Amino acid sequence: MSLVSLELQHQISQFLYREAKLLDDWKFREWLDVFAEDISYTLRTTPNAQTRDRRRSVEPPTTWVFNDNKHLLERRVARLETGMAWAEEPPSRTTHMVSNVIVEATEVDGEYDVYVTYLLYRTQKEKDVTIYCGKRHDKLRQVEGGLGWQIFNRKITLDQVTYNSHNLSVFF
Repeated sequence: MSLVSLELQHQISQFLYREAKLLDDWKFREWLDVFAEDISYTLRTTPNAQTRDRRRSVEPPTTWVFNDNKHLLERRVARLETGMAWAEEPPSRTTHMVSNVIVEATEVDGEYDVYVTYLLYRTQKEKDVTIYCGKRHDKLRQVEGGLGWQIFNRKITLDQVTYNSHNLSVFF
């Protein structure tokens, strides 16, 4: 683990907070801009594993929910923009909370591993409330002469083994 400066930690944390705000404000086109063209965006649930199996690094199969690239993310956004995505009519109201941000330098100059915990509160219609909690491992690279950031890999792991939402049409 390689420590980074407080200034860099702050810059990356602010980047992630702004990204969360884009999602909460339904600014999905702007949100897509935080991703590199070679983005890998995956979401999986956490498998239930016995302690004795975890000690032996034996992990039961997981449920993969998303395994998207930039094109698939753009298609999902375009679908939401049509007004014909019935799972999002009326649109969900979300609050994305990102915390416990850990930034580690990698062997590649300008690229960083970023570990966060998150909570996604989603409410829809009058009474539908869903809370997703989990961890993310993002890989960021500096772009535009060091003036900005892009995510080129996002691995999302839900703490839930199963999710009880009617649908999963929100972004993490």
